[in-house]
Amino acid sequence: MKFQQLRYLVSVHENGLNITAAARQLHTSQPGVSRQLKMLEEELGFQLFEREGRALTRTTPAGEEIIARAASILREMHNIRRTSAELRKADGGSLSIATTHTQARYILPEVIREFRIKYPKVRLHLHQGTSEQIAEMVAKDRVDFAIATGSEELFPHLVRLPVYRWHRTVVVPKGHPLVGAGRLTLKKLAEFPIVTYVFSFSGRSSLQSLFDKAGLTLDVALTARDSDVIKTYVRLGLGVGIIASVAIDSTADADLVALDAKHLFEGHTTWIGFRRGALLRAYMYEFIELLAPHLPRKLVRETEKLEAQTEVDAAMEDIRIPVRDMR
Repeated sequence: MKFQQLRYLVSVHENGLNITAAARQLHTSQPGVSRQLKMLEEELGFQLFEREGRALTRTTPAGEEIIARAASILREMHNIRRTSAELRKADGGSLSIATTHTQARYILPEVIREFRIKYPKVRLHLHQGTSEQIAEMVAKDRVDFAIATGSEELFPHLVRLPVYRWHRTVVVPKGHPLVGAGRLTLKKLAEFPIVTYVFSFSGRSSLQSLFDKAGLTLDVALTARDSDVIKTYVRLGLGVGIIASVAIDSTADADLVALDAKHLFEGHTTWIGFRRGALLRAYMYEFIELLAPHLPRKLVRETEKLEAQTEVDAAMEDIRIPVRDMR
């Protein structure tokens, strides 16, 4: 059994059993990957995948167990290499973070500024994307931390810790009819086109279903991934904006009016996650605590020992999670 074969095996699994995509990711040939998988199966004495012709159709139960163990071995090899490289430069290293535009634009700047003051030699890499794109980067082991909201089903292999809670806010230009219309309701919102995020609200119901349940028609004029883009089109009069409350800056957005919508939309929790079993450097624990002071190193290290996210969630039940609102 070769280390290379384990790399090929895990890559094929992470690429949805697409050998061509795995070969491209590994910078090798498709026949070479297929040949190594066959050799591994012959050595093990059982099939790892079911096939139709040359295509892999599903992973066998035995294959699932072998892949899980292989992935663990690869992570430890990665940790050993990184430890070896970074211990030679104790005050340096790298930290790669995948997150959404809202977190990168409105939450992380101050945290990163403080982190850079403490660790000027650590190379920071900030990647932005949707939850699906963040999950892809995590699956390919390209980042140390993921910071996102909801979409927990996309991150089953991460230890996820709560950072803060927030609500959706409705934004309109000054002079808009909703400004003087009293307490906001779904019925009042339904009278105007909506500008909001491309992804649906996390939680028990999406934005669409909220209106459906109320017997109202939702008119979505535009969707975008970027809070600033949404606000731009609100300013142009395209519709009423629905964005994260943390994406409102009282100075930069002085020309807009933010309307309280906590009573309309379910609250959300933004979390930070890292791979179970990953090696966290001292400065990584420091970053987590700068982002979420209620998550000191001792507590984070305790959660690393837990085997399931349900245990992590239970450990977090008595922790007071801060609520962030408009700045």
